[in-house]
Amino acid sequence: MQTNFFRQIAKMNLTGDLQITIRPIEDNRFVISVLLSNEQCGDEARKLIPPLNLRGTAEDLDNGFFENVATPMQTASGLMVDMDAYMKQVEEAKKKSAMEKEKADREKKEKEARDKKYNEALQKAEEFEKEGKYKEAWSALPKASDFPENAEHIRKKQDEYERHFAPSLFSETNNDNVES
Repeated sequence: MQTNFFRQIAKMNLTGDLQITIRPIEDNRFVISVLLSNEQCGDEARKLIPPLNLRGTAEDLDNGFFENVATPMQTASGLMVDMDAYMKQVEEAKKKSAMEKEKADREKKEKEARDKKYNEALQKAEEFEKEGKYKEAWSALPKASDFPENAEHIRKKQDEYERHFAPSLFSETNNDNVES
């Protein structure tokens, strides 16, 4: 006797373990319970999918078993595969979210450290300025190349301090002292 039972199961293309329980009851009748189990699926909701139960005579089940089982089992299989893919994507999103948060925190700390360094150097320069030590103030200014976002402000301060250095031959104050 040749059957095509396993070829029919193969055609369903299911992912997981197909569990079929056959229980004979009275008068050549059977209760068939069909459950698809996919342990690869990480979502515990997979356990909420109930088995498919069929009742009928041997002849009824021979004639309609695969027509009644194929679609629900394929749906359950697809659902579990989708659930597993979803869970993997959620885990990946959590990892990336943690990485992005870590990266943002690290960038924030680096920016705060840079801002602190800039402000400390600027404060030191202003202290020298108050004491009338303009060359020291100029030297204490942060380098414009280290802080390109503040380069214009740094250059203005440098120009301001340079005006207080020893007068040059071409400054206006020197011209006043020259006799005509």
